Amino acid sequence: MERSNAVTFQGNPLTLLGAPLKTGDTAPDFVLRDNQLSPRSLADYKNKVLILSVVPSLDTPVCDVQTRRFNSEAAKLGEKVQILAISCDLPFAQARWCGAAGISQVQTLSDYFDLSFGIAYGVGIKELRLLTRSIFVINAKGVITYSEIVPEVTHEVNFAAALDAAQAAL
Repeated sequence: MERSNAVTFQGNPLTLLGAPLKTGDTAPDFVLRDNQLSPRSLADYKNKVLILSVVPSLDTPVCDVQTRRFNSEAAKLGEKVQILAISCDLPFAQARWCGAAGISQVQTLSDYFDLSFGIAYGVGIKELRLLTRSIFVINAKGVITYSEIVPEVTHEVNFAAALDAAQAAL
C-alpha cells in the first residue's frame, strides 16, 4: 500500500509505504538489526512496554534531539519500559553515533536491510528509502496504545504524549 502526500519534508510531499497503524491495533512483528548485526524482533521484548522512537537518521539535528531526549527520560520510566530508536542508518553508524552522543539507555535498531519495519508500521518513505519521524507505544500485551506520525518530517514528536502513554501502559 502506498499513501501519497502522507507527510512532508521541508514542505515537499512524500509517499509512505504500508498501512497506517492506530491505537488498539496489535503491533506487527518486525526483524531489525542491532549494532552487532544480530536480528531483533518484537518477541525479544516480551512483557515490556516499548517506545518505538522512529527517526529518518540519527545524524540529523531533530533525530539527535529526539534520541537524546528519550535516552534522558529512560531512567524515569524504569526497567519495565524499553526504548528503541529505529532508523535505516547502518548498524555501524548507529553504534558510532551512540558512542559519540553517550547514548546508553536507548537501544538503536536498523531497518536498512529491507525496510520491512517501515512497511509493516506504515512509516517507510518511498522517495528516500528512510523512515518517517514517528512514535509507537506498545503495551506488554503487544497492543499499540499510542501512535504518532509527524506530518512534517523536520518537526519534533509529542514527547509528553508518548511518555504519558508509556506510563499509562505500565
